[in-house]
Amino acid sequence: MNDSSGAVRRITIVGGGTAGWMAAAALARAFTRPSGLAVEITLVESDAIGTVGVGEATIPPIRQFIRMLGLAEDDFIRSTAATAKLGIAFKDWSSPGSDYFHGFGDYGPTVAGQPWRQYLFRLKTAGRIEGLEPWSAPTAMSRAGRFAPPVADPRSVLSHYSYAFQFDAGLFARRLRTLAEGLGVTRCEGRVVDVVQDPDKGLVAAVQLEDGRRVEADLFIDCSGFRGLLIEQTMKAGYEDWSHWLPCDRAVALPCAATRPAEPFTTARARSAGWQWRIPLQHRVGNGYVYSSAHIEDQTALDDLIGQMESPPLAEPNRLRFVTGRRREVWKGNVVSLGLASGFLEPLESTSINLIQTGIGRLLEMFPDRSFDPVLVREYNRRSAQEFERIRDFIVLHYHLAQRKDGDLWRRCRETTPPDSLLHKIELFRARGDIPLLEDESFREDSWTAVFTGLGVWPRQATPLVGIDKLDDVERQAARFADLIRQAVASLPPHSEHFTGYA
Repeated sequence: MNDSSGAVRRITIVGGGTAGWMAAAALARAFTRPSGLAVEITLVESDAIGTVGVGEATIPPIRQFIRMLGLAEDDFIRSTAATAKLGIAFKDWSSPGSDYFHGFGDYGPTVAGQPWRQYLFRLKTAGRIEGLEPWSAPTAMSRAGRFAPPVADPRSVLSHYSYAFQFDAGLFARRLRTLAEGLGVTRCEGRVVDVVQDPDKGLVAAVQLEDGRRVEADLFIDCSGFRGLLIEQTMKAGYEDWSHWLPCDRAVALPCAATRPAEPFTTARARSAGWQWRIPLQHRVGNGYVYSSAHIEDQTALDDLIGQMESPPLAEPNRLRFVTGRRREVWKGNVVSLGLASGFLEPLESTSINLIQTGIGRLLEMFPDRSFDPVLVREYNRRSAQEFERIRDFIVLHYHLAQRKDGDLWRRCRETTPPDSLLHKIELFRARGDIPLLEDESFREDSWTAVFTGLGVWPRQATPLVGIDKLDDVERQAARFADLIRQAVASLPPHSEHFTGYA
């Protein structure tokens, strides 16, 4: 297709799976015109190359992505065997038997210009309360196994939370493929065996397939997974290794049949050499063990995982090896990387799909012409790096503050000095519960608060701005809020009822 305007007219996505089909569906939706697609979009993938496919839990922005695609929520739930996710239950992180919850919501309304958590910090400092859970609606709902979408009335205690989904990643990619192809995306089956570069500009001109076909494009999106076929093997973007802070480097995943109704949350259970996930779907349970190969053998990790599962495995183990970190340039030349091709952060806070989503959003925001303006590329890379770093800090926080005594991994994480950006947050929170949010944060103040306090770190004092009211009055108001949440949650249906009829 010849075009003298300089506009990008052909996009080729290399790799399918969750990242590839999310990109294909979102770009197709963005470029759909009444006369058809304004840009030719081709996705190249090979059925002979498997996908990782273990990203089965998400955070609330996934609902925005679904709406942007024009997918009805009931369609999404039915086609992906989804269940609701109100947060993550963290078990055994401080010590065996310890348990805290990161819920997708706040701890109450703003009162006199201050977040309610600051009043709770004041009560905690005075020894009037033990923890924050009674003021978290999603936590109370999860503990009770109940679920309903938030109400619109901001006066209700059932309006101060959100939710995400737990779903089958393979089914999600399949549904997105149907959507994307319906919007005009062309799927090209084949294995890429060579990448052709423009000798003058160094841009990628085409990918060569095993059968001799050549797929050309103006813009390439690398969704080839860990190997980074275009962004790393061809464009040499470089990689920033964060295993110093996050030493887990392997994972093994296995599905099994459920033995109890699906809960509206993901479970992350700390183990001696890492942590284990449990993700309940409508038709099965996803299980996995993220671990450090320096602290446990692969077979022992698999045996430990199977020993913790509620029923026998339904498939062969899916084994992953990774180095935590990110590409130094996730966009280089005319190649933009998404998903595992752009970097890897372990799924402790279910951020992998959200990183794909935000990467797509930034690309649409800064969509280039064929000049690939270096200013746009630098800004895309700057914001991508910051987002990766903010999530990195949030995950490091879980390890650094954990007080487990049963393994060298936990001692190492506890004793390793965190990144300066995280140290700054820890110091301010310890001082008086302040949480400075930086640009491109994926988690808000109440999420950080849930992890800090769940791992036993509390402010030395609350802000003086909540010290005006009498302490007894604050305690009475807190009790009233907690009682309202208890009553509201008791009126909700069981989580399983919400998804009856979808399977």
